[in-house]
Amino acid sequence: MPSPEPPLTPPHLVDDALRDQGSAVVSVTDLAAVLGEPMVTLGALQRLALSWDDLPLDEHLKGGGHYRRRRHASFIIDGADGADGADGAIVRLVPHRAHWQPESYNALHGGIVRWFAPISDDVAGADVLQSLLRGLARVCDHLRGSTRWYVEAHQFRIDTTGGIGQPTPEGAHRDGVDVVVVMVVDRQHVIGGETRVFAQRGTSGVRFTLREPWSALILDDERVVHETTAIRPDDGPGHRDTLVLTFRRGGFQDPPTDAG
Repeated sequence: MPSPEPPLTPPHLVDDALRDQGSAVVSVTDLAAVLGEPMVTLGALQRLALSWDDLPLDEHLKGGGHYRRRRHASFIIDGADGADGADGAIVRLVPHRAHWQPESYNALHGGIVRWFAPISDDVAGADVLQSLLRGLARVCDHLRGSTRWYVEAHQFRIDTTGGIGQPTPEGAHRDGVDVVVVMVVDRQHVIGGETRVFAQRGTSGVRFTLREPWSALILDDERVVHETTAIRPDDGPGHRDTLVLTFRRGGFQDPPTDAG
């Protein structure tokens, strides 16, 4: 059965969709309006996309997989929805830190201190990424109330050079944060990669395939679980690139002090 097209959310209904359904899908043509950030344009985002060609292998995949490349960075955002609007928001890149999740959220790789190569300074400081972070923090404020946001950014490339690539090898999951944003940056010569979003409680859910570059899936991580199915090559090896951003109140997820 063919995968359905994404259920796009009109800009003026994004806040309602997140409150009512726990998810919203935003077209790249609507991103600037949703975020209140006119600098978030397709041209600027596509220039940022060139950096996905320079991602090192993820050395932490269990089972010896070599289908995932990755970079990681962490930010703190203050004042995204303050009285001064976008101009009042402050985005700070924090010193490079490990990525960690408890096993309760990631049964496959949870409980492991994982150091990934940092996102390059040029990408982390790019005006369009800073605007993207500010605008998404504002969306998070609308959902949770104005607060300081602790943000982790992940550049992913899943490739099919060795056959099958797994965007979410841990299966359907939550990330242990407040809001998760998945943006498809590029798809080349792949089949599959269907996104599935389910209510954490109950049986409702949706399935679709994000194909439009820089379209965004925004998730209330406390209400839904999500996964993306495997990709396989189509007319030769290919890849699926994504930018995943997680927003959390109260601090980053950090390992216990006695963790390795």
